[in-house]
Amino acid sequence: MQRRALLASLLIAHAAASAQNCPAPGAPLNYPVSRTVDQQDNYHGTVVADPYRWLEDANSEETKNWVVAQNQLTQSYLAQIPNREAIKARLTKLWNFERFSVPFKEGGRYFYSRNDGLQNQSVLYTMKTLADVPRLLLDPNTLAADGTVALAGMAVSPNGKYLAYSTAASGSDWNEIKVRDIDSGKDVEDHIKWVKFSRTAWLHDGSGFFYSRYDEPKEATKLADVNYFQKLYFHKLGTPQSADVLVYDRPDHKDWGFGAEVTEDGRFLIIVGSQGTENKNRVFYKDLSKKDSKVVGLLEDFDAAYDFIGNDGPVFLFRTERNAPRGRIVSIDTRKPGVLNWHQIVPESSNTMVSASLLNSQLVVDYLSDAHSLVKVYDLKGKALHDIELPGLGTVGGFSGKRGDSETFYAYTSFTSPSTIYRYDLKANKSSVYRQPKVDFDPSAFETRQEFFTSRDGTKVPMFIVSKKGLKLDGSNPTYLYGYGGFNISLTPTFSVANLAWLEMGGVYVMANLRGGGEYGESWHAAGTKLQKQNVFDDFIGAAEWLVAHKVTSPSKLSIGGGSNGGLLVGAAMTQRPDLFAAAVPQVGVMDMLRFHKFTIGWAWASDYGSSDNAEEFKALVKYSPLHNLKKGTCYPATMITTADHDDRVVPAHSFKFAATAQADQATGGAPILIRIDSKAGHGAGKPTTKQIEEVTDRWGFLSRALQMDGGAATQAGQQ
Repeated sequence: MQRRALLASLLIAHAAASAQNCPAPGAPLNYPVSRTVDQQDNYHGTVVADPYRWLEDANSEETKNWVVAQNQLTQSYLAQIPNREAIKARLTKLWNFERFSVPFKEGGRYFYSRNDGLQNQSVLYTMKTLADVPRLLLDPNTLAADGTVALAGMAVSPNGKYLAYSTAASGSDWNEIKVRDIDSGKDVEDHIKWVKFSRTAWLHDGSGFFYSRYDEPKEATKLADVNYFQKLYFHKLGTPQSADVLVYDRPDHKDWGFGAEVTEDGRFLIIVGSQGTENKNRVFYKDLSKKDSKVVGLLEDFDAAYDFIGNDGPVFLFRTERNAPRGRIVSIDTRKPGVLNWHQIVPESSNTMVSASLLNSQLVVDYLSDAHSLVKVYDLKGKALHDIELPGLGTVGGFSGKRGDSETFYAYTSFTSPSTIYRYDLKANKSSVYRQPKVDFDPSAFETRQEFFTSRDGTKVPMFIVSKKGLKLDGSNPTYLYGYGGFNISLTPTFSVANLAWLEMGGVYVMANLRGGGEYGESWHAAGTKLQKQNVFDDFIGAAEWLVAHKVTSPSKLSIGGGSNGGLLVGAAMTQRPDLFAAAVPQVGVMDMLRFHKFTIGWAWASDYGSSDNAEEFKALVKYSPLHNLKKGTCYPATMITTADHDDRVVPAHSFKFAATAQADQATGGAPILIRIDSKAGHGAGKPTTKQIEEVTDRWGFLSRALQMDGGAATQAGQQ
């Protein structure tokens, strides 16, 4: 085997010249010293250097000191931005509006969350009728003075007596489950720990619930250690966790995970078996009406996605992508479950089927049509009855309930419409506003349009462009291009206070619907995975080139952003086309594509990325891995990398190593390369309002300087 000692970055031909004269405004930054080590790894005959491997140890004093020094530099830089306080003032004012979650009903009670505006966490309320005065049931703001303990999930027992709720501290994926007596509003003694990626499913009599957990981790390394061997347990109320009964596990498959659901009639336990983030699953069931019944495999081929909708006794309804990349609904009789006996109820269409609910003895089906929502109602034989009229091109969510319910709720939102809650009468096919927020802005001042551009291989890709009305197409508009492109996740029109502030500052917001997402079904997703992952980056770069060609913006006014897999997207784009962007904000990104699978749940992403353990997949990964494609002396865009100390989804080492390398490789006189490392925060979920405002303030402040925006616009916005 031939041994070649080289950096993986040498394996790719960069589009831009490496040595460039790119003076940045202001004095050059004095970056903290980042020590290098002689660490090399052999991947299938290719030796790749990893000089900042020591930054993977978040608990070492050296890493802690490095974090402090980097944060001091970043905060010093941000403090010099003239309009920073004005941006924060405007964001705070915009954020201060009453907002609600979609109500749901269980056990004869309604439940919903409300935030009065600037509360760090939304508060859970309950009431027996819609005319009642809501009663506070759970206020997460009382769980931590700084708001860093969030409500991560909840399930109400079918008898309406108990609330099982999970909390997450400092943004970690690790959850704890507690149980609250709904009448008294007080917790009982039950306390479940070491829960991650779990549903909570109650027995119908409220005597206990099913949940998924991992073995207890080592305290010192619980935020980095690999998570394998998830197990499904049953917890009986009033007993210690040590007495919980193991319901199902697969010691022969360490990478299988399990989620539980109890059917509406209480008869069956549905167990969904996942394998990483693959858009496929297995389905098992257990007959709860029979004592000591065994778990039965129903769908074990792992050939498609299967989402349980409901049942008629032993006949189960599923939304599936088997032989239907955009989704269809089938019924499966568990007494004769062979594929030849399946009955198709709602066939695949040109739209992408997102989800389906069984309500009023009808099927309410949520579709995506060119990345915006479309909702249709069918009878149980699959006959189309009518569409649910929506206010515009936006996104809906909700439609929960039971088979006999004639009432349900949903939320509608768009780029310029805050999330409005509607009550929907299924018998009358009529929606009425239940809760409508009031935000301090004029939606008529902005416009949204959808454009389609052609990617490198000829694929037509959509994107949304949001701006103030009357946008001048002269190439001078500061623009923020956002994308994700992975894991079958669809980006759809959604209201964001953060983006509204950017629009008020005179910025243009663009969201591209890249391959790898789920906007056009499984084939669209698959086209952006593994050996085809480069399609995602080509799509993103194609969106940027379209914006420049059509004079929406220019490279000197174009910035890019994205989080998690979207952080990888930004890292790949800025290393492949550093000439195309003036600024980049990769957030909690997957930057080391050769080692991502060695931390926490990272191994699960191999379904989308592949793995460096595979020789062919290694060749694809090393060609775009952001960390390994930084090149000495290249003029990179102004960059602010963001991460957090409790991110146990994408561990901060990804961002640490990328920042250290980029700072060392940036061309002399080049734009700043900064890293913002939040404390007592994680991957993003449950982040307190105060921290969200601070982070967005720094993002827009950084970009306003990098894009040389008119400070007066932001200042004026802050005074509104």
